[in-house]
Amino acid sequence: MGEIIISRVYDAESSKGPKGSKGEVFLIDGIWPRGVRKDDLNLDGWVRDIAPSPDLRRWFGHRPERFEEFRTRYREELDRNPDTVRSLLDAARRGPITLLYAAKDTEHNNAVVLRDYLRDRLGTAA
Repeated sequence: MGEIIISRVYDAESSKGPKGSKGEVFLIDGIWPRGVRKDDLNLDGWVRDIAPSPDLRRWFGHRPERFEEFRTRYREELDRNPDTVRSLLDAARRGPITLLYAAKDTEHNNAVVLRDYLRDRLGTAA
């Protein structure tokens, strides 16, 4: 099973992808990151449907004090979206994957929750 890496899309060193990206690379945000041209990212997929719902995203508003509740609600959404989750699980079983996100906060965002959720499903340690 592969490692699951999260990386901020804006941390790209070159058109090859963000610093530290490994294996298959997936954008996991529901909207395309501002200021990034589509041909600037070397993606294996844009998994829009894995992103938090617009209502949940607006409620969270990247407020750290809401992160634990966001984590719970987002994991519930992921439980209701098994087909999309399965595609990332399958990729992680093949080897390392990198999940790209655009949020400024590197500790309180959907990629952190998704990485942990996938690790739980795969039975891998953090």
